Amino acid sequence: MEEAVAGMVPGRWLVAVSGGRDSMGLLHALLTRRREEVAAVATFDHGTGEAARRAVDLVRLTCAAAGVPCRIGRADRRSPPTEAGWRRARWRFLAETAHQESAVPVTAHTLDDQVETVLLRLLRHAGPRGLAGMVVAPSGSPRTPVVRPLLEVPRADLAAYVGRHGIRFEEDPSNATLRFQRNRVRHELLPALERAHPGFAAWCLALGRRARAWRVDLEAVVDGLDVRVLRAGVVAVPVASVAELDASAWESLWPAIAARAGVVLDRRGIARAARWAPDARAGQYIPVSGGHRIERTARTFVIHRATHGPGTSMWPEDYIEG
Repeated sequence: MEEAVAGMVPGRWLVAVSGGRDSMGLLHALLTRRREEVAAVATFDHGTGEAARRAVDLVRLTCAAAGVPCRIGRADRRSPPTEAGWRRARWRFLAETAHQESAVPVTAHTLDDQVETVLLRLLRHAGPRGLAGMVVAPSGSPRTPVVRPLLEVPRADLAAYVGRHGIRFEEDPSNATLRFQRNRVRHELLPALERAHPGFAAWCLALGRRARAWRVDLEAVVDGLDVRVLRAGVVAVPVASVAELDASAWESLWPAIAARAGVVLDRRGIARAARWAPDARAGQYIPVSGGHRIERTARTFVIHRATHGPGTSMWPEDYIEG
């Protein structure tokens, strides 16, 4: 635990703290070993009741005692109270706060969280990119990168650290409910699979590491294609650098290229774009996930949000081709 925090590269950190055991342990370790690098702490009130309020109060009081700024986000009461909705709101707040603080977010995700993530993505039939689990955003990505120093630390080791130092934390009651998929995986599915196939968790970790190595290699390939982020949400690829690619190569490359624009392609969108790209002609485009489209110009492929009508480009040709 201490070694993981001590091994972080120097930086300016925004520590994501929920008030739970893992994140309070991370905060304690960072304040003990890297205090001068902690720019602020970010915590998010999901508005789910008294336990959430107590957790936010604990984080706020801990920061006040340590002399560290505490930034508090609150859920929009108009948003549906779902696991996915809370996660999106929480990450949006973290990204915005990191930008304001000119800091990189640090989270307390552990080795056990990584196992759960790989298994969840297996259940969703994810490809190698998804099976890589929790990784830092690729270079050139407009998304906020995240540092996860505890990804090789078992949850039990972190719990022992918290107990050894008498660190206060607030347990979130929602962590025990089986209404949420991750909790069902954590409390039921993973233990059952481990009993049936001893070493299953280690197999998930090994699979995630192989997928991560594949993803790193793929990002290096994308770096060599002269992919340009023109602005947030817009990325261009010179046709000359991809002219020889067939559909199978495009199927691997499109998700990584789109990620540079902050666009997540679904499986159908990836397959459709892969079939389309090798024979696309200037002026043609196809719609993809989230209201975006991929457009073929005279010398580039461009991914951007489709805000104009059919057959029109939101980018002047000299800007795209420049």
